[in-house]
Amino acid sequence: MTDFFKDMSRLSFDPDSTGLAFRHYNPDEVVAGKRMEDHLRFAVAYWHSFAWPGGDPFGGQTFDRPWFGDTMDAARLKADVAFEMFDLLNVPFFCWHDADIRPEGDTFAESLRNFEEMIDYLGTKMEASNTKLLWGTANLFSHRRFMSGAATNPDPEIFAWSAATVKNCMDATHKLGGENYVLWGGREGYETLLNTDLRRERQQAGRFLQMVVEYKHKIGFKGAILVEPKPQEPSKHQYDYDVATVYGFLKEFGLEDEVQMNIEQGHAILAGHSFEHELALAASLGIFGSIDMNRNDYQSGWDTDQFPNNVPEVALAYYEVLKAGGFTTGGTNFDAKLRRQSLDPVDLIAGHAGAMDVCARGFKAAVAMLEDGTLEAMRAERYAGWDSAGGKALLDSDFAAIAAKVVDDGINPQPRSGRQEILENIVNRFV
Repeated sequence: MTDFFKDMSRLSFDPDSTGLAFRHYNPDEVVAGKRMEDHLRFAVAYWHSFAWPGGDPFGGQTFDRPWFGDTMDAARLKADVAFEMFDLLNVPFFCWHDADIRPEGDTFAESLRNFEEMIDYLGTKMEASNTKLLWGTANLFSHRRFMSGAATNPDPEIFAWSAATVKNCMDATHKLGGENYVLWGGREGYETLLNTDLRRERQQAGRFLQMVVEYKHKIGFKGAILVEPKPQEPSKHQYDYDVATVYGFLKEFGLEDEVQMNIEQGHAILAGHSFEHELALAASLGIFGSIDMNRNDYQSGWDTDQFPNNVPEVALAYYEVLKAGGFTTGGTNFDAKLRRQSLDPVDLIAGHAGAMDVCARGFKAAVAMLEDGTLEAMRAERYAGWDSAGGKALLDSDFAAIAAKVVDDGINPQPRSGRQEILENIVNRFV
């Protein structure tokens, strides 16, 4: 045991507690036919919890963690602390980037040796833990070599480096029994069209993702391949802007049946959407997979990655998750970080515990709304005309026939209320 979380015990479900406990999240509570833990499938993000130094665009490191440093001993200590936190929170999953878990070497080969050694170490930790790997991914954005992208880089050697990195991360994810593999194109975009060949870069990105899918089948990885949409930040324009953009990309390269979405609340907001919009769209297109649960500061206008605290927003998100059939290989990953003034170990536990409670409250509200059925009944009523014989016939007709029918039948439609305020009031009964 390390002494980072000294004197702290595993959190329990205690709705009357005034201390550090779960007041709403009871992993063993059966809701809608399954344990809450099996519905929500919580995961801790290795990068924000253990690798992030507490900086922001205007200031540097504020955290002073005993495992910070570019050595293997520090990496092992980081893993020890991480699994202690997983146990304190009793979370079923965690997620990582390669750069989170190993120090950077002077060469690709040295970095790979460090990575493989740490994968073996994580495997040993997992054998003694109840926490499994939800997904792995590659960091193809932090190092200066990726300043012009990874798969979309104008330098073919960067493409090759990136492909080799993803190959190794997929191998590691498979070895650790990960249930998904995620690609987030943090630098797959452009700053100016003056030096950008859009068609070439899209072709590179498309072929790269095809290679990912080909390699998945080659190694027998049974998990899902997930793409995480991200707009604008840090590039002026990202090729994976939102769910709709990514779906068009997948269709172009014949990947719509091979790749699903990992959708983040904060990214949805930056794209000008709501979280529930992105979830509903992905589900309607058949590409919903998993979620990153966090929130943005709506005054800041950038990706602040804060822990969720808005029950109504979370309820609407899980309502769409439930309508999509719930998670299969996916889950709820807290892609969230402490505020740079929250320095203490207890802050890290409290941030996750509070977020898990918010998600539990929102999830139970979503279940209640769905079981109540009023929202879905009113939605069905609004579109009932399309289920009639006349409505169905319209889509099999043509303009000339429709125009004649409008004249012959004296059709004179009148607008009907969308009842938005009534619907919002219904939601408020549950949240």
